[in-house]
Amino acid sequence: MISIKILGTGCKRCNTLELKVKELVLKNNIDASVEKVTEIDKMIEYGIIATPGLVINEKVVSSGIIPKEDKILEWLKKNQDE
Repeated sequence: MISIKILGTGCKRCNTLELKVKELVLKNNIDASVEKVTEIDKMIEYGIIATPGLVINEKVVSSGIIPKEDKILEWLKKNQDE
């Protein structure tokens, strides 16, 4: 199972990323857990300076942007095989 974390305080971009990731997981039948992390100290532990942050299997894959759907899907599929 892939572990996905959305790092953000609840801003519009953070919520958009969370919805987009959940939709992709569902649409593509990916075995994953999606967790929203809103605590600033936890974001700092990941080295996130700008939100939203996207963490897949404990690796930060993006920060400060909402990645395109095909890029998110590529990261998810890559981690599904690991």
